[in-house]
Amino acid sequence: MIRIALTLALTLAAPVASAWEVGREGALCTLTHDEDGASVRLTFDPGVPLYTIAVSGTGPWPVAALFSMSFDGPQPNTIRTDRHVLSPDRDTLSVADRGFGNVLDGLQYNVTARAVSGAQVVTFSLEGAGPEVAAFRACGQTPSV
Repeated sequence: MIRIALTLALTLAAPVASAWEVGREGALCTLTHDEDGASVRLTFDPGVPLYTIAVSGTGPWPVAALFSMSFDGPQPNTIRTDRHVLSPDRDTLSVADRGFGNVLDGLQYNVTARAVSGAQVVTFSLEGAGPEVAAFRACGQTPSV
């Protein structure tokens, strides 16, 4: 009985694995992930078409000239832009573009990702992201006849 109680207590005390989740909000496709105080949210509006990514960390983002995302794993890549926008409280950094192939490839085929602007670095795991990114890619697409 004590062994069962101890096993249950350790299981409940273990950190909950964070997950990548694909979803929809009306016509908008979403892909979200939360981990250790950081969050990533991608959206795709097929009507425009327009992709966005919003990254929040454990503190405000600095005002900086460049934002980059680095993907580490089997298909490493680093993407940079100067077209990022900070929320009024600087807690969220976002980028919008009509094409996100490199971002989606980075998320789907690698192990970790790092979002960097100035001295702020937000690192997150890509474990389990592959199937969710594939579903996100398919979301909003019209099947060909």
